Amino acid sequence: MPRSVPRLASAVGLVAVTALALSACSSGSSAEESGGSTPAAAVGDVDLSGVCPATVVIQTGWNPEAEHGHLYELLGPDPVIDATAKSVSGPLYSAGEYTGVDVEIRAGGPATGFQPVSSLMYTDPDILLGYVSTDESIAQSADMPTTAVFASHDISPLMIMWDPETYPDVKTVPELVESGAIIRYFADTAYMQYLTSAGVIPADQTDASYDGTPANFVAADGKDAQQGYASAEPYVYENEVENWMKPVAYQLIDDLGFRPYQDPVVVRSADVTEQADCLKAIVPVLQQAEVDYFADPAEANSLILDLAEQYDTGWVYTQGVADYAVQTMIEDGISGNGDNDTLGDFDEARVQDLMDKVIPVYTTQGVTPAEGLTPADLVTNEFIDTTIGMTD
Repeated sequence: MPRSVPRLASAVGLVAVTALALSACSSGSSAEESGGSTPAAAVGDVDLSGVCPATVVIQTGWNPEAEHGHLYELLGPDPVIDATAKSVSGPLYSAGEYTGVDVEIRAGGPATGFQPVSSLMYTDPDILLGYVSTDESIAQSADMPTTAVFASHDISPLMIMWDPETYPDVKTVPELVESGAIIRYFADTAYMQYLTSAGVIPADQTDASYDGTPANFVAADGKDAQQGYASAEPYVYENEVENWMKPVAYQLIDDLGFRPYQDPVVVRSADVTEQADCLKAIVPVLQQAEVDYFADPAEANSLILDLAEQYDTGWVYTQGVADYAVQTMIEDGISGNGDNDTLGDFDEARVQDLMDKVIPVYTTQGVTPAEGLTPADLVTNEFIDTTIGMTD
């Protein structure tokens, strides 16, 4: 089942655990050496070799999935899969051309003992880029500050879902609340703390027992609602949960006013300056990779499915889910240009709005963000190429 722990939870209660020991045992690859082999082709129009590390290390927050497709689009033919370390590496490509450096993409979640990406980045200086959602960046800003340089999703896929047969007239979460439904969610998640404090969802209609499995939703026989991700669970419940096998309806949390950037690519905040030359060159590569992925996701998704199988973390990911994720991310506006023609840029007013909403929640939970924190500390458009965007 997708996402056995919350990825958009607040940092409250997350204890940094020791990362799993990672050995360099390569498997399932046609290449022999970790890090890939230098391709015969010359460096193309984008040359990262003079400004970026020889291997650009990227830490994700979860198992390989279509939501991360733009990262796997960076890999060329015959990438090296290290099933033990839960990583894949090889020459880094942009628009089909070699860039002069390698890339290593590391899985998160169960692969790292569910250690937060911000903690991993501050533990391992080899990690240049990582996925840290805006609410987590706010929570960790005092001790492990990160700054987002590329918005891989314009809005979060986090949603609340319900049974349309049980609630045929319900179209929104407020209507769901009016119907009296109980909404199940992961404990200590910042979005639910905000929604209850804002009166969107009464606290007595919430249930913090969600554990990532469908058991309780199925057992309630449609009476209870549940959190999930719009890019996965609707397909999974309709097609892969044997005791359900019917549609669910949902509304995005983004629609309810809680609007973090989900899985933006971040750097340690000091690296905005220290790695500026690299970021100026590689951020447009990330933008173009996302454009290319959505134009033709088949090859990257094939690799994602292979990785999910070889990593063997208990994560089950199918072709159907991957195809559904691509379609839904586009149709729901989860990935795209947003309100302009540029892919991957940030709206500081939106970040300020999130800060205004989430910092009081963190304060009640005993978490103190950095003093004087501003949106510019959390996100930057400095390295975005405004000419790169997705087209209809």
